[in-house]
Amino acid sequence: MFEYIRTHQRLMQFLLLLIIFPSFAFFGIESYTRSQAAAGAAVATVAGQQVMQAELDAALRDQLDKFRQSYGAQFDPKLMNTPEVKQNVLDEIIARKVVAAEVKNNKLSITREMLQQAILATPGLVKADGSFDMEKYNSILASRGMTQVMYEQGLRQDMVTEQLINAVQNTNIVPKTVADRIALIGEQEREVQSLMFKAADYASQVKVTDEMVKAYYEKNSAQFEIPEMIKAEYVVLSNDALADQVSATDAEVQEFYKNNSKAYTVDEQRRASHILIAVAKDASAADKAKAKAKADALLVELRKTPGVFAKLAKENSQDPVSAERGGDLDFFGKGAMVKPFEDTAFKLGKGEISDVVQSDFGYHIIQVTDIKSASVKTLDEVKAQIASSIKKQKASKAYSEAAETFGNTVYEQSDTLKTVADKLKLKIEIADHLSRQGNPALPATVFANNPKFLKAIFADDVVKKKHNTEAIEVAPNTLISGRVVEYKAASKRPLDEVKASIVARLTQSESESLAEKEGKAKLAALKSTDATSGFGDVKIVSRSKQQDVPPQALAQIMKADTQKLPAFVGVSLGNTGYAVYRISKVNAGTPDVAKRAAEAQQVASLLGQQELTSYVELLKKKAKVTINKAALETPAQPVQ
Repeated sequence: MFEYIRTHQRLMQFLLLLIIFPSFAFFGIESYTRSQAAAGAAVATVAGQQVMQAELDAALRDQLDKFRQSYGAQFDPKLMNTPEVKQNVLDEIIARKVVAAEVKNNKLSITREMLQQAILATPGLVKADGSFDMEKYNSILASRGMTQVMYEQGLRQDMVTEQLINAVQNTNIVPKTVADRIALIGEQEREVQSLMFKAADYASQVKVTDEMVKAYYEKNSAQFEIPEMIKAEYVVLSNDALADQVSATDAEVQEFYKNNSKAYTVDEQRRASHILIAVAKDASAADKAKAKAKADALLVELRKTPGVFAKLAKENSQDPVSAERGGDLDFFGKGAMVKPFEDTAFKLGKGEISDVVQSDFGYHIIQVTDIKSASVKTLDEVKAQIASSIKKQKASKAYSEAAETFGNTVYEQSDTLKTVADKLKLKIEIADHLSRQGNPALPATVFANNPKFLKAIFADDVVKKKHNTEAIEVAPNTLISGRVVEYKAASKRPLDEVKASIVARLTQSESESLAEKEGKAKLAALKSTDATSGFGDVKIVSRSKQQDVPPQALAQIMKADTQKLPAFVGVSLGNTGYAVYRISKVNAGTPDVAKRAAEAQQVASLLGQQELTSYVELLKKKAKVTINKAALETPAQPVQ
């Protein structure tokens, strides 16, 4: 990164705003369509509206799911259960809400044409031949439990929010003098030679005494500590464990099927095509009349020649998603379309063409092309699904009854888990090498790694008396109890065992010190009297051309005062040793037009992010945001 950015790192903080707002990708609207039904305490108030604990918990779960998808089993969900993380997620929620409120106050809107273009631009929804993949579109919506109307409403919200954000952050202009100065700094080249003082070359001069080893051992005792460890056995009572113990009879399956037949009924579906003459809901009477007249004219033509419906749709429909398919909307059920459209489509017979139908999107002419009658799945088709549901219901009921037995038994028979395992047909599991932080070799999802269980198993009375822990709820409908099989107290590795490693560390450290001492002496001499003896070949370096120069050395070379040449800098290279660099010449470098433009754009983007941060903070003050700090301190169950 060019020097301006390097020395103004505060600006980089504003990149974090990228996660505050929706990405406006295909399903970036779920934060707006999620139910706002709240439960629990309010964690914040925005413009008089409460942000409830349930909404924060849902956002935390969403964030947790994203991390799990990115990092898999190695991700530790405990990292999400901190006040700092919850504060960050809450800040994102608040930012979305204050921006949404400002959008509403300014009455910003998105036209139908803009919405259609956004849908068409969605990756993966355009076939190789350039046509819109309606089947995939509907399939994705169905997998999300969304209708076209729901999705379009959310997408409109995302787009209008982006409209406001862009108006704030994309209006910055970087002065040409600033852009040129940054470019010159980035392009500047310096001719350098290096003189290395390798730590390895001084190792033979180092004499490590027993006193030095002992002093290091005592001063750094924490490095040699072995934490207390437990080997534990435990049993888990859960719905899943009980589900394996129950079954569903044929009679129960048949009864369930009979009583829930509606759940296995596929409602009637219609396939329709339409021609849309779009006009905004709040358009003038003249614009609406003009659109209606065009739709009426098309209807007259269709009454004469119904067979040209697809042709007229391609030529005239202002719904680009379906126009390319001759107006085809594929199959849909009730609730998928706006009401005037749906009411008409479900009244028409196959092949019939409607009169002109008005909706919030404009004027439609609809033709029903196919009808799928309502149908009911047979018992054989859903038998396995029903059996699984019955087993889950039985397991849930059995859990309620078994939970009390589990808790009482592990308490009453406190010196063994075999009694409760036999009584409830549970398996005794073993977890070894458990510390108070768990066993990193085990997945975080293993119940023995649960913070609640670890706290209980390391309790003084459990460790000393080796009796069972109480029944601990580590997840919904999941109880665990454990007992200590083997305990190893915290200890310190003996000096003889770690002496060799200490000698190696001290030798390395002393070698580095000797190399640095001699290097600094050479540097002082060179500043008085220039000499090139011992230096390597000349290399031309710049901020973008490193030439095998270590990053920490390159930073010092490019920062060095070159008003008087040659200039010298000394740099500690850690384990490698020490290096002295001789700067003999400074060149302007070769201008790179494309890079200069990119750098100017990058600076403008960073300044825009700064403007956006300030704007959001202003909106927060305007909305009189308050935060319930106590709620953020409460441990959150959803991220266990």
